[in-house]
Amino acid sequence: MSLIVHPATPAESRPVGTAIKRGFLMRCPHCGEGALYRAYLKVNDRCPCGEELWHQRADDFPPYAVITIVGHIIVPLVLALEIAWHPALWIHLVLWLPLTALLSVALLPPVKGALIGYQWALRMHGFDRTSEEYEPAPPSQRGGSPAP
Repeated sequence: MSLIVHPATPAESRPVGTAIKRGFLMRCPHCGEGALYRAYLKVNDRCPCGEELWHQRADDFPPYAVITIVGHIIVPLVLALEIAWHPALWIHLVLWLPLTALLSVALLPPVKGALIGYQWALRMHGFDRTSEEYEPAPPSQRGGSPAP
């Protein structure tokens, strides 16, 4: 006796690469048109296309990723400058501290957007309407505190 399992109807395809790219460009991972943020790091509850975005749980990962990325950019440049010209310490401070801060501030929204796109594509944290984690309304409408 063999057991034949029929798969459920296939869900809508969500290409991971496309969703990450759209998120990195700070656009809705579903349509690629709507803005992902209403403020610097405040994610819109919904896109005009109807996609619910409040399910995202980026939490602390984007800053860790940005630290890693910025570190991989700044450290080799610092070392190259030091080996080539041996500048005074104040030159390093004047050059690298602002550059590190600017890169970090500039990269945080796109990196967070890429993570949100990744979560959306893999149907994580309620982005799948059939999951137990799915919430039908954003926290602001449920009486909870909105996600950061």
